[in-house]
Amino acid sequence: MKHADVRHAAEAPSTEQNLFGALPPGSEPHHAVTISDAVRRCRWIAVDINASAFGLFFVSPSPERARLVPCLDSDYPGIAVTTKFISGANGEEIVRHTGMSTEPRWWTDDGLTGSADVFRNLSWTEQMSPLAPGTSGIAFPVHADRGQCGLVVFLGSEIALRQDTLYEIHARCFSLFAAVARIRPGDAGRVRSISKRELECLKLTANGNTSEEIARLLKLSVHTANQYLTQSTQKLNAVNRNQAVAKALRLGLIE
Repeated sequence: MKHADVRHAAEAPSTEQNLFGALPPGSEPHHAVTISDAVRRCRWIAVDINASAFGLFFVSPSPERARLVPCLDSDYPGIAVTTKFISGANGEEIVRHTGMSTEPRWWTDDGLTGSADVFRNLSWTEQMSPLAPGTSGIAFPVHADRGQCGLVVFLGSEIALRQDTLYEIHARCFSLFAAVARIRPGDAGRVRSISKRELECLKLTANGNTSEEIARLLKLSVHTANQYLTQSTQKLNAVNRNQAVAKALRLGLIE
């Protein structure tokens, strides 16, 4: 099944099974989808294949290198440690693949033979190096309008995925990604301009530094460091600095 076939399957209404929500995919109003809706729908897919965790990433081109930008995962509204790891340097191989193909990639690194047996029985998939150490999972490359592409990843040692459901699951991932891609530009556009200093403070907060430690590292007063964090939290429309960090990570503002 090629890219166009998977995408057609994602867009085609089904009378037997709803692949994406309360209404058939062809009749669901686009404006009704929110990130929270997308998280819930991604969780449904994870339940259907017995995955223990999931993540949705955008491929963000940059002058230096394209990278995976986390949008949502099973720890939403936070960001899981595994998601941060996947969006690091370890994701470069799958980023290159995603730009050229929609063929799923799987890996096993959990020491259990069952996971590998399940994936090896699937055609139109290939093994890759682990996206995160000590995990097993499968990554579905997905594409949307305006040249946007990304990855929907499912993790777990007991994933149950048969050949006859592989294309259906991939189609659901396409539909999910297309919906998120429609709302993501609007979310990013509503973020007020954040200064370099504010981003530095957010990044250090993401790394576990306190206000006092941030002030010392950036040679600022504690008051000024807190002010930068307060300003960035307000600009991201977050309720606290932890949520601001999560939003900044999802938008690709910090790594």
